[in-house]
Amino acid sequence: MHELAVCQSLLREIERVAAAHGATEVTGVLVAVGPLSGVEAPLLKRAFTVARAGTIAQNAELDVEEMPVRVWCESCGVETAVAANALLCGECGGWRVKLKSGDELLLKRVELANADAPA
Repeated sequence: MHELAVCQSLLREIERVAAAHGATEVTGVLVAVGPLSGVEAPLLKRAFTVARAGTIAQNAELDVEEMPVRVWCESCGVETAVAANALLCGECGGWRVKLKSGDELLLKRVELANADAPA
């Protein structure tokens, strides 16, 4: 389950962000995951609950935003959303396409709390 290793790397970045902002706790995390990233959202969420133990994010909730697969067609110049298993232009059906999104794993938001801040 490589999602655990992904979560450990993700938590290192979350801890870096929290330290840079003087936070004492991370309350929420949002990541964007494309279907071609090789990461399964349900497994990522399960691994996050294990990986976060003992970290600044030990009570944080992980939200996963699933991203669409989008391609740009070299033949007709149109960008379209396509199925992950059919990387063909959605407009003309051409196969000469460039992947624009769908393979990402992005840390989009880290919700921070500070013990000194008023409630």
